[in-house]
Amino acid sequence: MPKRIKKSSLPVGEAGIEPSQPSTSGEPPPFLPRLKLSLRLMHGEEIAFGPGKADLLEAIVRTGSISAAGKSMEMSYRRAWQLVDLMNRSFKGPLVETAKGGSHGGGAWLTPLGEEVLAQYRTMDSAAKQVAKAYLGLFENMMAEPVPAPEEPPP
Repeated sequence: MPKRIKKSSLPVGEAGIEPSQPSTSGEPPPFLPRLKLSLRLMHGEEIAFGPGKADLLEAIVRTGSISAAGKSMEMSYRRAWQLVDLMNRSFKGPLVETAKGGSHGGGAWLTPLGEEVLAQYRTMDSAAKQVAKAYLGLFENMMAEPVPAPEEPPP
């Protein structure tokens, strides 16, 4: 039976393991793991905000339009609008405001709350990735070489 590992409530370093400790054997690890971390803010069962929605807000800033932002991300206007609507309903105020077209054209822009949510999300995402990256070295000597997935489950 595999040995169970207890979670430590000690702060980093006090559990006897420091993040990013290099291999002591002097040999390179057999396989270097890579990190794929993605933060999502949940609102009930819905994803209120995450990397895709952050990218959409940045595209709205660049293009000034939900439609153009969606196109730049290879997304339909309908899908982009649905994501904006969900974000606007998930926070205490709208993140994106729009003006209908006409002689002056339409457009979309971030509200001050939208700018703040985007900035804080990017800061949190960057900080979380830096912390997780520090621990990646701990896994270097524990990872096996990648093997192809079996084509069919064994009988």
